[in-house]
Amino acid sequence: MAGKTQIVTEYARMWPREVFYQLGPSTSGKGKNILTVKGLELVNEPGVYVLYRDGIPYYVGQATKLRHRLWAHACSPAARYHNFWNHFSAFVIKEPHLRNQIEGVLITAMPTANGAKPRLKRAKIPDLVSRMSRDIYQHQANPTMEFKKLTARLKRMEQLLRKRKPRKVKAGG
Repeated sequence: MAGKTQIVTEYARMWPREVFYQLGPSTSGKGKNILTVKGLELVNEPGVYVLYRDGIPYYVGQATKLRHRLWAHACSPAARYHNFWNHFSAFVIKEPHLRNQIEGVLITAMPTANGAKPRLKRAKIPDLVSRMSRDIYQHQANPTMEFKKLTARLKRMEQLLRKRKPRKVKAGG
């Protein structure tokens, strides 16, 4: 695709938080071991990230340098989300306005702990969809009503079965 720019140039999916604590060999192979995260080029880029708690999206954010922001979440006990995540995904997005849009889409699409409100236009829910949703929630929230409906159906079936003429069984057959 020559001439077209990609929104996301690289990504990391479900990396463990431990990359901020574990030591690994330096990139040169000489000298002291360094933190694993310092040897990862991807996290030196700007982008959007998702923090996960046991595989469930917990928080969505963005940073001009992913490593610094993720480091703050992982290694600062005073950080708001410090204790609430164990994996992360990161998406390298160079353009700031695109980072804002992608972050907004992810916050809107996933139930997360974010307090931020994305700057996206929200469509009004149509009346038909609203009624459908209300009916679904009533069904789920009122199992007694559903039990009564099922009981009534079973009684009707019993009545129909009693009214039915018994089949004659042929002897020896």
